[in-house]
Amino acid sequence: MTPDEIVAHARDHGVQLVRFLYCDNGGVIRGKSAHITQLARRMQSGIGLVKGMQSFTSLDFLAPDATYGPVGEIRLVPDPDTFVVLPYAPRSGQMVVNMVELDHSPWGLDPRWFLQRMVARAREKDLSFDAAFENEFYLALRTDGGFVPVDRSLCFSAIGMESTEEVIQDIVAALTDQGLIVELSHPELGWGQQELSIRHAPALRAADNQVTYRQTVRAVAARHGLVASLAPKPFADQAGSGAHLHWSIWDADHRTNRVADAQDADGLSSLARSAIAGVLRHLPGLLALTTPSVNSFRRLQPHFWSSAYTAWGFENREAALRVPSRYWDDPEGSANVELKASDASANPYIALGGLVAAALDGIEQGLDPGEPVDVDPGNLGDDELRRRGISRFPETADAALDELERDTVLVAALGEPLAGEYVRVRRAEAAAYAEHDDAFELENHFFKY
Repeated sequence: MTPDEIVAHARDHGVQLVRFLYCDNGGVIRGKSAHITQLARRMQSGIGLVKGMQSFTSLDFLAPDATYGPVGEIRLVPDPDTFVVLPYAPRSGQMVVNMVELDHSPWGLDPRWFLQRMVARAREKDLSFDAAFENEFYLALRTDGGFVPVDRSLCFSAIGMESTEEVIQDIVAALTDQGLIVELSHPELGWGQQELSIRHAPALRAADNQVTYRQTVRAVAARHGLVASLAPKPFADQAGSGAHLHWSIWDADHRTNRVADAQDADGLSSLARSAIAGVLRHLPGLLALTTPSVNSFRRLQPHFWSSAYTAWGFENREAALRVPSRYWDDPEGSANVELKASDASANPYIALGGLVAAALDGIEQGLDPGEPVDVDPGNLGDDELRRRGISRFPETADAALDELERDTVLVAALGEPLAGEYVRVRRAEAAAYAEHDDAFELENHFFKY
């Protein structure tokens, strides 16, 4: 739609404010709002944002060695294709923005621009990536003693369906109203934990959908008097929550799923195997993009079905990369790969852009992932792990950032401005959390993600 058409549509729905949203280097969704009378103008000229905001941590302080501070400005320019009326905030609309320099060029620190570049790089090879973030989250009550899970339901239990019926139904309706296709919903392992998955989409839209998903789940839960947390480990004694990243590779025209190969014994193409190998090779550094928070590494432990080793396998939920079984009604179209080591504390544009860069590197080099692992890799001895080329993940956010800085492919893909500032922000966060106790970490991640 044109700006005038969006304004007319918004007015027809009683919208007064339209939120211009972005996700920052700390994985926090932020933005500004334009009044309906100024919307057409702001869609053309953007809204000003001080550059220092991309140097802010999730604890809302400027990284000590930040490149940017109070000087310098960019514009938040919305993508018209992302406009929606918010069903949970009926007088508000939403658009996702690009960050643009005053000379109209893309800003090097714009995470969305990074993913757009990776999409373009794939297209040069006649490839396109589809993806979906498969989120788990907790529903909780805020009490004087802190956050308490809304129920004590068991995994997949009907008890957990009944106790959350109203809020889950409203979340599904709100997501559907915004154009996201809900596929599955069920109670998960933790008390008060739910999983609600949406359909895959082209890479850029998939990352936009993750912003909408996070906003919607939290907002709808709040209208029910609940707090929703998508943090990777909101309760130390309960199961972690992932945002498992499912991805597939298609030709540029999106007609053929290049992951599938009917002639292969396992139905998996050589291109897919090389992409898997690329992700595995870069996974130690990639974790700093897909599981970037201090809280993330509470979740990434052996034997917890969240993955802890650089292994891949068919239907292996302890492997970092799982090749799921396919749906009977669409075996070719449903062929995909799941990255287990992904969570909602990540900036979805940075996480998905990094995955695409790693996969493309594997394809370009024709890498081989080796034999799939059909056991829990945590049960393999050190000699067997070495023989298979499998290693334990970095065990802290700082260690993953060390690996990222050593990964020349990922750093080059990000570009120095974004890579450098991203590392500064995430290191500052890690240092800040190190000065506090576990309770501080759990509480702050709980309500931020």
